[in-house]
Amino acid sequence: MAKTKTAEGKTRGHFGKSVPLLLIALPGIVYLLINNYIPIMGLFLAFKDFNFMKGIFKSDWCGLDNFKFLFLTKDAWIMTRNTLLYNIVFIILGTVVAIFLAVLLCELGDRVRVKFFQASLLLPNLLSWVVIGFVAYAFLNADTGFINNTVMKSLGKEGIAWYTFPKAWPFILVIVNLWKNAGYQSIVYMAGISGIDKSLYEAAALDGATKLQQIFQVTLPLLKPTVITLSLMSIGRIFYSDFGLFYQVPQNSGALFGVTQTIDTYVYRGLMELNNVGMSAAAGFYQSIVGFILVLAANTLVRKLDADNALF
Repeated sequence: MAKTKTAEGKTRGHFGKSVPLLLIALPGIVYLLINNYIPIMGLFLAFKDFNFMKGIFKSDWCGLDNFKFLFLTKDAWIMTRNTLLYNIVFIILGTVVAIFLAVLLCELGDRVRVKFFQASLLLPNLLSWVVIGFVAYAFLNADTGFINNTVMKSLGKEGIAWYTFPKAWPFILVIVNLWKNAGYQSIVYMAGISGIDKSLYEAAALDGATKLQQIFQVTLPLLKPTVITLSLMSIGRIFYSDFGLFYQVPQNSGALFGVTQTIDTYVYRGLMELNNVGMSAAAGFYQSIVGFILVLAANTLVRKLDADNALF
C-alpha cells in the first residue's frame, strides 16, 4: 500500500509539473486541432457532388468524378510538372543558400552585426505575398518598372514586357522565393551550427585546417541530420505550391499560365469559375496522399542508407 501511494504521489507530482507546460502549448494544440485535424473529417467531400442546398451529408455521392477535374484536362500535365519541378528546385537551392547564409552569419562573430543581418534576412519572410507582388511589379512593370527604366536603359537595351514574357519567369519565381524564405530557413541551420562542439574546430585548426576546410570537414557533416529532416518534411509538401508566389507575384497574367500554373492556382481558378467545393476537396486529398507516400518512400531510402538520420 505504501508503495502504491508513493507511486501515485510521484504521478501527481509529474502531472503537476507538466500543467504549466501544457498550458503554454495549449494555443498551438488548439490551432493544430482546428486547422489540421478537424478538417480531416471533410475528406469525404472529395467523393460527393456537393450541393449547398442539401448540405454536406445529404449531397449525392459522385465516386471519382471530382478527380477528373485534376487528371482529365489539357492542363493536368502542365500544372503537375510545374508544381513538382519548382518544388524540387526550391528544396535544393533553398537548402544550399540557407546553409551558405547560416555559415556566413556564424562566422561574423560580433553579436550586434549578426542580429542586424539576421533581422534583415528575416524581414522578407514577414511580408505578405500581396506586398511582395507589388514590390515585384515596381521592378517589372513595362512602363515605370525599375528594371526597364534603369537597368535596361543603362545597358542600351529596350525594355521587356515582363508579364507577357514566360521564359523569364522560372528564374524570377526562384529568385523571389529564395529572397523571401532563405533568411528564415538559415535560422534553423544557425541553431544547428551553434550546437556543434567548438573543440572540434579547435582540433581541426591545430591540424592545420583552413576555415574552408573546417566548414566542409566539420560543419557540413554535422549538419547532415538537420538537412535530411528538413528535406523529408519538404518532400511531404512537394505537391503543394505557395499560392501567393504563383498567383500574386505574376499578377494572375494569363500569358504566363504555362510557367506559373500549379495545382493550387489551377484549383483556385476552377473554383472561382465553377464554385465546386468537391473539386477542391479532391485536390487536397490527392496532394495529401501523394505527399504522405513520398515521405514514406524518402524516409525508407534514408533508413537504408543511413538509419541514424531517418525520421522513423
